[in-house]
Amino acid sequence: MNDSAKVKERIEQLRGEINYHNHRYYVLDSPEISDAEYDELMKELKQLEEQHPQFLTPDSPTQRVGAAPVEAFGVVEHPLPLLSLGNAFSREELLAWYTRTLKLTGEKQFNFVCEHKIDGLAVSLTYVNGQLTTGATRGDGFRGEDITQNLRTIRSIPLSVPEETERFLHHYNYPPFSKSLIIDTGIIAGQAGGEDIAQNQTIIRSIPLSVSKEAPPRFEVRGEVFLPRAGFAKLNQERVKEGLPPFANPRNAAAGSVRQLDPRITAKRPLDIYIYMLGYAEGKATPPTHWETMEYLKSLGFKVNPNNSLLTNIEQVEQYYHTWVERRESLPYEADGIVVKVNQLDLQERLGNIGHEPRWAIAYKFPPVQGTTRLIDIGISVGRTGTLNPYAILKPVSVGGVTIKQAALHNEDDIRRKDIRIGDTVVVQRAGEVIPEIVGPIKSKRSGQEKEFSLLEKILNSDKQRPACPVCGAEVVKPEGEVMYYCSNAACPAQVQERLEHFVSRGGMDIRGIGKSQSAMLLKERIVKDVADLYYLKEKKEQLLELERIAEKSVTNILNAIEKSKQTPLSRVIFALGIRHIGEEMAELLAKHFSSIDRLANASREELMSIPTVGPKIADSIIAFFQYEANRNIIKRLRKAGVRLEEEAVKPEELPLAGMEFVVTGKLETFARQEAEARIEALGGSTGSSVTNKTTYLVVGVDPGSKLAKAQALGTKLLTEDEFLSLLKQK
Repeated sequence: MNDSAKVKERIEQLRGEINYHNHRYYVLDSPEISDAEYDELMKELKQLEEQHPQFLTPDSPTQRVGAAPVEAFGVVEHPLPLLSLGNAFSREELLAWYTRTLKLTGEKQFNFVCEHKIDGLAVSLTYVNGQLTTGATRGDGFRGEDITQNLRTIRSIPLSVPEETERFLHHYNYPPFSKSLIIDTGIIAGQAGGEDIAQNQTIIRSIPLSVSKEAPPRFEVRGEVFLPRAGFAKLNQERVKEGLPPFANPRNAAAGSVRQLDPRITAKRPLDIYIYMLGYAEGKATPPTHWETMEYLKSLGFKVNPNNSLLTNIEQVEQYYHTWVERRESLPYEADGIVVKVNQLDLQERLGNIGHEPRWAIAYKFPPVQGTTRLIDIGISVGRTGTLNPYAILKPVSVGGVTIKQAALHNEDDIRRKDIRIGDTVVVQRAGEVIPEIVGPIKSKRSGQEKEFSLLEKILNSDKQRPACPVCGAEVVKPEGEVMYYCSNAACPAQVQERLEHFVSRGGMDIRGIGKSQSAMLLKERIVKDVADLYYLKEKKEQLLELERIAEKSVTNILNAIEKSKQTPLSRVIFALGIRHIGEEMAELLAKHFSSIDRLANASREELMSIPTVGPKIADSIIAFFQYEANRNIIKRLRKAGVRLEEEAVKPEELPLAGMEFVVTGKLETFARQEAEARIEALGGSTGSSVTNKTTYLVVGVDPGSKLAKAQALGTKLLTEDEFLSLLKQK
């Protein structure tokens, strides 16, 4: 054997040993060598790869760290959406989900897999021919950020599969073993090429019965990246020593760590991951249940939470929940509940999804962590749509491991309903373990010195003559029938940044390159004062180049994105303007009805309310927005810059559902029947109250009535709610 061959052999041997010890340390939590010994192995491998770069491969353990900083995150399209979970906050809500699921499946019983809902960041990992090719965040569920280089630094994520099991056997000179093992009460009775390997049960126990260790040619797994409590505490200690502010909580620290532009920073953070599902697999059959699938993924080298449980009935699910409510503080990570999943994958497929949530799983949340402290004062902040939002200023208190100084109070009516007074001792909780809020006062501790809160008194101007915005001094209004007060000035500095962030968002004008930090910088340097100023940035290119951390290439990309956004559809322009109460779906209805921003701006209250689902609140909000001179000026400047503010009116017969008649029966979970009918009519279809020979589709919701039987007798095509939503989206 020549010297080159010996070097290659030694490199492969070192990689096998390092991957084996990574798995022992990061996945099995059972190290066999000291940190110093591990460092020596890594040092030797690095030296050999530097001296012989022809043998360097992307899946080498040395490639987990040290990649050059990336300029910006790319976008990854998820082949299958990464959905969020519906929540149950009580036993009644859990049982309601269970009853509904039984009814939808038609089954008398099924089993469950229960897992901890870890407070981290959901990610997807795609493997092609055994190699990790892409790692992405959840994003909006359909598109996420490409954070592959950062995820490669997390040592519990295999860079190639199958990795650890195979290399372990190779490392100890075991020949290939058969595709199945016999496991009896945790004891392996199996052979590897005729050799008994039962003594290695602690290593191979995770391999399930009759599952090949061969990975599919292409597949995706999904998991939760998190920062263990111990690692979080250590990281914060180091930050304090360096004069840096500590992270607020482990989830924020984990999310910030994987979204670093420099992977070397991510590599220094003690991040971990648990894989919680197989997204999809191509080219190879996979197990029929979620539990078996997780065992299969474990056999490929993925880290799966050992606290997961396979349970046979809902009573066991409740017991699992109560066990971990009591033991949650003993966990090495933050968890805010359990996730209950239907185990059978064929039932999952039959149940499908509703909106952005799967019907086959639910998050059963732990009770919120609470604490008590003194309410020092109530402040006022101004939101994107001008809302004046009261918030509690508290004597600092630790709740769930987080120091809380402020908390949400929602609105003045809610403060009065709860009888919260300045100076009260109050109960504070982290709603959903994240957002601090005031539960209520402890009245028994009142001294008599507490003061009732009045928002109007709080915001009286300096001469005490009228209520004024605490930020810009503009007039404050309270529309009839609403509980919130509003700043009437759309150019209010407190509103502008949030309006700007909303305007450039993906659902709005989709101007890439301008995020939260860039928006703040543009406003701080007075390069922009409102959203219309974005379309005149080309004249201020030199000022942009002088900004910190914005290179010429970034400026060019931003200007190109702004130019491209001029052709954004009218519906998204309306949504981007941030008119109060106008979401994406309402913006679509308004765009289709008026086909022009001018016609919308000049519409009367009666005309607006003639549109299905537009009520007095929405109509008044639209009128108020366009009556304000600053908003009219923004529209004028957008038009002057070339932003498309009108669309050619579509003739009714050209609409995609023209000529089709729909009837809806039963209860829809996504939206009310009136809204469903409005969506149909906006796309040119007609709606009826009874099934006839002219009915094209019967949309079937929960608890359908006699219309279903009549439709079946007439042979009318039936649409489930999911199929109906898919049809609307397609059209």
